[in-house]
Amino acid sequence: MTTPSPFSPDHPVPAARRIFGARDLFSLWFSLGIGLMVLQVGAMLAPGLGLAGAVLAIALGTGVGVLLLGAAGVIGSDTGLSAMGTLKLSLGSHGARLPALLNLLQLVGWGAFEIIVMRDAASLLGARAFGEDSAWNSPMLWTLCFGALATALAVSGPLAFVRKILRAWGIWLLLGACLWLTWNLFAKADLAALWNRSGDGSMSLAVGFDIVIAMPLSWLPLIADYSRFARDGRQVFGGTVLGYFIGNTWLMSLGVAYTLAFAASGEVNALLLALAGAGMGIPLLLILLDESEKAFADIHSAAVSSGVLVPVKVEHLALVIGVLCTLIALLAPLAQYENFLLLIGSVFAPLFGVVLVDHYGVRRRRLPTQATGLHWPALLAWGMGAVAYHVIAAQAPDLGATLPAVLLAGLTYGVLSLSRGRGTVQA
Repeated sequence: MTTPSPFSPDHPVPAARRIFGARDLFSLWFSLGIGLMVLQVGAMLAPGLGLAGAVLAIALGTGVGVLLLGAAGVIGSDTGLSAMGTLKLSLGSHGARLPALLNLLQLVGWGAFEIIVMRDAASLLGARAFGEDSAWNSPMLWTLCFGALATALAVSGPLAFVRKILRAWGIWLLLGACLWLTWNLFAKADLAALWNRSGDGSMSLAVGFDIVIAMPLSWLPLIADYSRFARDGRQVFGGTVLGYFIGNTWLMSLGVAYTLAFAASGEVNALLLALAGAGMGIPLLLILLDESEKAFADIHSAAVSSGVLVPVKVEHLALVIGVLCTLIALLAPLAQYENFLLLIGSVFAPLFGVVLVDHYGVRRRRLPTQATGLHWPALLAWGMGAVAYHVIAAQAPDLGATLPAVLLAGLTYGVLSLSRGRGTVQA
């Protein structure tokens, strides 16, 4: 009989492999809260909201988002199952196939997009350091390098990556980079003047909140893939919430401030150019290297989602998906695909409104008595939440669509569950 992979989506992680503590989870989620795309989101908020408004939107959006993220992470430690494996408990074994497929599609795309982001930043640094005609300015070279790095990390799995890289020394390099960028900002920018300068009004606080909360919520379909290796739910919740909140709030706020202080020209890559000029580009280089962790997370979780659909070892699927992401980054134009990815991602916020109510409210952190192929109340509530998201986004964008969709889906499922009743057994 073949021993299941420790990363198998349908088998609980054995107790001997549940070695993550609060420090491991803090290191992981602090690192995942930092990245080039986080800086760019800050740059997106800067003109419309100004520094004070953007920091408020960042604090509120990240704060609410990490509470939901931490609660979803506890489900992984409660059950020992992957994110897609836990969805079977709420949606049924057949019902979980649709989100698994959607998650696979979005993660392959985001994995490729992360490789492209790293490639472009590395090419910019290479051109700045060695000249436009240097081999270090080759997009193909950097695509292959970062694709190979992310794939190797994904094949090795989260245990090796978090313990041997992040916890050992990676988090200290990131802290150093963030501290240096913060010091440089205070030394060279008039923050008091920036704080008192209002935005141009092109973005409301509600829209800014919706943009920010999308960052932590984008990890909802992945978090249990890592929290299932944790010892207990309290450490998962505390490490995740604290780590992601500090990392995301800190770096996104730096993205706002650097844009307003040094990159307000609107030039393409203006923020990256401003960061590349700080500290000889070393802080940007460290953040760039950290970006490989996000590609690792995308590829590893895409492989776990694929394991729900096809009976192949996750390590083998990670290798195939890593190669696929690298090829897409080399060959495919992703300008239109990014909109498709955002469209797919919008369905996961209401889905986890259902999952959280099911786990904490209906089943009270216990397993269902009977496995079902399709759990229709959960599927119906999810569908209503997804429709509400797009109706609100289209008709009342200033309201913000994410939180109302999560609440509607969760409340709908709670009402349907109370009317039908659903038995549980001790997990």
